[in-house]
Amino acid sequence: MIKMNNELINSELWFTLYYLFKIGGYKGSIFIGTEDLGKILGVSQQTASRRILDLLKEGYIEREIRKNGQIITITEKGFNLLKEIYKGLKEGFEEKEKFYFIKGYVFTGFGEGAYYITRPGYYKQFEEKLGLKPFPGTLNLKLKSLEDIKIRKELEILPGIIIKGFIDNERSYGNVKCFKVKIYDEIDGALLLIDRTHYNKDVIEVISEENIRKKYNLKDGDMVYLKVMI
Repeated sequence: MIKMNNELINSELWFTLYYLFKIGGYKGSIFIGTEDLGKILGVSQQTASRRILDLLKEGYIEREIRKNGQIITITEKGFNLLKEIYKGLKEGFEEKEKFYFIKGYVFTGFGEGAYYITRPGYYKQFEEKLGLKPFPGTLNLKLKSLEDIKIRKELEILPGIIIKGFIDNERSYGNVKCFKVKIYDEIDGALLLIDRTHYNKDVIEVISEENIRKKYNLKDGDMVYLKVMI
């Protein structure tokens, strides 16, 4: 049994109703015998007949008996059930773009961004996974509001896009979790949550193909808005 529109209905019944709709019920009334319906459903004639009676009893269809079969009409209640199923499937299949808005304040960091961004092990993955050829450097943003800090914490538990750590001749590098962003709802970029960082949890780093500081003439203390895709 499944629950639709606050009513319990046997899954076999709505499956039967769906096939009645599919073979012509969407146009109006259909003429069909229980033997033919059984073949369509892959069940016996007796089972098909029982399902028709159950649908009739529940008010999902109306029928008129004829000599060689029956005329079946899906009722308003039946259509409402099908619409509810369709709505649920549609919501499941259609990808919904979800996002957060987050704001931070520019500050000058330790100046290590350019070094890490340009490591081949990272840079290649930024291209492949984010579609970005990032400017050599990160924009550092300080989060001040509790709401923005809360959003950052929520991002930490979401899957994101993982840039895998690696080892080269010099040292080992940790994973970086990324989320695609729109900077000022205009420029494509990515928000970075870095495994190994000197910063606290109230800081985020942003990359883009452009020098964001230069493009927007940003100074320390200026506010930057991000639309974060999740």
